[in-house]
Amino acid sequence: MELKDAFVELLRRASTDLPPDVENALKAAYEREDEGTPAKAVLRTILQNVELARKNSVPMCQDTGSLIFYIDMPEGEKENFYMSIIKEAAEEATKRQYLRPNAVNPITGKNSGNNVGKNAPYFHISRWEKDEIRVRLLLKGGGSENVGTQYKLPYAPLGAGRDLEGIRRVILDAVYKAQGLGCAPGTLGVGIGGGRATSYILSKEQFFRKIGQRHPEKTLAEFEEKLKNELNELDIGPMGFGGKTTVLDVFVDWQHRHPATFYVAVSYNCWAFRRKTMIIKNGEVTYYD
Repeated sequence: MELKDAFVELLRRASTDLPPDVENALKAAYEREDEGTPAKAVLRTILQNVELARKNSVPMCQDTGSLIFYIDMPEGEKENFYMSIIKEAAEEATKRQYLRPNAVNPITGKNSGNNVGKNAPYFHISRWEKDEIRVRLLLKGGGSENVGTQYKLPYAPLGAGRDLEGIRRVILDAVYKAQGLGCAPGTLGVGIGGGRATSYILSKEQFFRKIGQRHPEKTLAEFEEKLKNELNELDIGPMGFGGKTTVLDVFVDWQHRHPATFYVAVSYNCWAFRRKTMIIKNGEVTYYD
């Protein structure tokens, strides 16, 4: 398979095939809801949509999101080569209608028509010591992006200080304010510390964790579980119609911060949790959910 075609396939899979862990979480949420409720009906429709998208190889949502690539490569590999190939693949995937044109010039309002433009796709590139290239793709929907937010602690309106309790309060506030917007049930990625930009970057990278995968630090693992339970008691439910499942999971991580700052970034991902991974080694390509 040519490398460009391999990337087109990565984009197709991300857009049309929901990862099994997410689908299983949606199925479990469906079973928890009471018969005859709007929540049950919404989740039934979502699951039918997931099945049809996979079967017919069509996007599971009309908003196929912004393309965010996290690439880890060995020393000696050329970044620009892979970025160029990925842009060609994005253009081809758009022609094949795996992707909707989602790259708009904010000054002129003109859509590029092919998902390629300034910082589109967006790349996070790192070097590592492995003799393989790992490409992780996140298709991030605009609706869920709109309800993401950031807090600077202390945050007086909620009495939120610079501790886990303060972090808990702002996360609950973020989801409560989102209500059904962002296409619940969603998944939260939370980045604690860093600066304004890096806290958001950390929060979005959490979306490459599997549903149910807890943080390796016990304190944060317990914190994630507690938040998940509390958020699901808000009765916001699927699409805001009420119900037992407002979030599928909560992923939290931290990084060191400047003494004068304490940022908490909350990124929200919709039920169409589109992520895929591709490994390139010795000329062979392998895909993972």
